[in-house]
Amino acid sequence: MADDTLKRQVERVIDEGAGRNRQVIVRLEADDKDRDQVLRTASYRIMERKLTLSAREVWQRSAEGPRRKRSPEARRMRVPTRLKTVARRRLTAVGVRCAKAVEKSDVLGKYAETATKGLLASFPSARSALVEVSKDDVAKLSRELPGRSDVYPNRELRLPRFVEVRQLPVSVQDNKVSAWGVHAIGAMAVWGAFASRGGGTRVAVLDTGVDGAHPDLAGKISDWAEFDFNGQQVPGSTPHDTDRHGTHVSGTIAGGDASGQFIGVAPDANIAGAIVLTGGSGSDAQVLAGIDWAFELGVDAINMSLGGLTLGPDVPSTYTEAILTCLRGGIPVVTAIGNEGSETSGSPGNDLFAFAVGATDPQDQAAGFSGGRTQIIQESNFLPPDLLPLPYSKPEISAPGVAVMSSVPGGGWAAFNGTSMATPHVAGAIALLLGATNLRGNMSGADRAFSIQDLLIGAVEELGESGQDHRFGFGRLDVLRAIGFAREQGL
Repeated sequence: MADDTLKRQVERVIDEGAGRNRQVIVRLEADDKDRDQVLRTASYRIMERKLTLSAREVWQRSAEGPRRKRSPEARRMRVPTRLKTVARRRLTAVGVRCAKAVEKSDVLGKYAETATKGLLASFPSARSALVEVSKDDVAKLSRELPGRSDVYPNRELRLPRFVEVRQLPVSVQDNKVSAWGVHAIGAMAVWGAFASRGGGTRVAVLDTGVDGAHPDLAGKISDWAEFDFNGQQVPGSTPHDTDRHGTHVSGTIAGGDASGQFIGVAPDANIAGAIVLTGGSGSDAQVLAGIDWAFELGVDAINMSLGGLTLGPDVPSTYTEAILTCLRGGIPVVTAIGNEGSETSGSPGNDLFAFAVGATDPQDQAAGFSGGRTQIIQESNFLPPDLLPLPYSKPEISAPGVAVMSSVPGGGWAAFNGTSMATPHVAGAIALLLGATNLRGNMSGADRAFSIQDLLIGAVEELGESGQDHRFGFGRLDVLRAIGFAREQGL
């Protein structure tokens, strides 16, 4: 199965590319028993959610933790009761070894000798490297690599299409103190009830950049990086936005009230901003480099309001290893599901382990543009064969994404529609959740990341069908309720 999967991946890279050379992302498998335990636990939780008809049950099962009686299915899948916490530096070291194994291949050695292309960048969190070789050498490269490996094209990605709203609905205009989404998810109530506005937390925004001089964001950009198409960090870069999108997203996470109303869910949170989509377009390599950077910083959450449309139920697993590494480091990866409408989705939002977000309007209806569907992994060099085929549903959750008012470069404000606007409500909610509880002190690693996700799912305002559906996920975000559930458990 593994050889057949790799063969089809190589054929796709060769057939779909143009010209003599191909840029490919090569992922190597490493012997890592702790990672396999997390992989099984995460896969089992996703399978279990699929059959759960109540969001509250998701959190109830999670809160029971090791005390919960293991089901026959959990025993069959060898799901552990507890997960071992692994230091971030150890996770990085494993990834570096994988990247070096790619670099030492004979095929890349030939390119190094001739001073042409070869290894372009490495991404330890994804256990991957970006290489450029001739299309004839792609197959040779895959055959020379040790153990199981994957080969993906370095695809071009774009921002999900979004629309600026010129005439705000009356229900939006009626919100004078804050943007309507900040009020709807209970963020302002959290500020008052728990005296927490996300202080001491840091959210990575991997996007088009951010205007650090905007009055709503001034002093809040704690870290900065810019990456080029090949995933290389651009030296000497300072905070700026190559579009408007990243500044808008950052404002919804951590913006203040410079406009006369609060626009940010967690106004005291810090932003680690990175350009991974220059002017609104970029590559898988840029995004993987951004994830690597955010992981090494040890941020509290990663926001990715970006993606490439995926038309079929199969999902490219380019990001699966990187997202799983982040989860092992205690970092939830929050992603937009896409803006092409029901029964569509975008990568990496449709990745198995991404925490995908759909969009709702002020009446708690699903936005017509909001994506979502059932995905399926039929074959994989990543997942154990006994877990396949693995169907799963997206999104996990929904949040305000219609007529969302936030910051734009140059000191202004604008209202946008998009799942890109819904995603930062969730990332900001994670900052509030961590600021108002002791989750960081009581839990670490994958246990913390999974508990954050289960809390947010379990506390939603349940909408649509019973359980998880393609329009709302489990329902619309309610961060006040999530914090109440966490505190009830002593977290």
